[in-house]
Amino acid sequence: MLLNYEPFADAFRMLDKATGQAGAPAGMPMDIQRLDGHFVATFDLPGVDPGSIEVVVEGNALTVRAERSTPHEGGDWLCRERPRGSFSRRLLLGRDLDGERLSATYRDGVLAITIPVVERAKPRRVEISHAGADGPVPALESTP
Repeated sequence: MLLNYEPFADAFRMLDKATGQAGAPAGMPMDIQRLDGHFVATFDLPGVDPGSIEVVVEGNALTVRAERSTPHEGGDWLCRERPRGSFSRRLLLGRDLDGERLSATYRDGVLAITIPVVERAKPRRVEISHAGADGPVPALESTP
């Protein structure tokens, strides 16, 4: 399981509301999807220099950092809705995820991080042996 950990998210939402920025898109929107044996976390990072993107795993925490700079200095802004500056997101990896084997790709402004599920946590089918109609059924030991 993945947990999105944003310790200051409530404070940022209140600040956005107070400054009239409520409803503005986040600097790093994210989707997480579980597929067969892994999770894929995708982050929208259009206009971000790929060299500024950093993915760090420390313990059970996955941190993504990126920076979007202003394309042109000077001049008068008529409209300025695209967020700029440094952004980061932190995810807490559950014990069933393999932080040692994750991989990341950046293409067309989207960062995709693939996080495998450890083998012991994957669902597996248990075979059932049949003792035959006349054979004894093994008794289960019970503890008093």
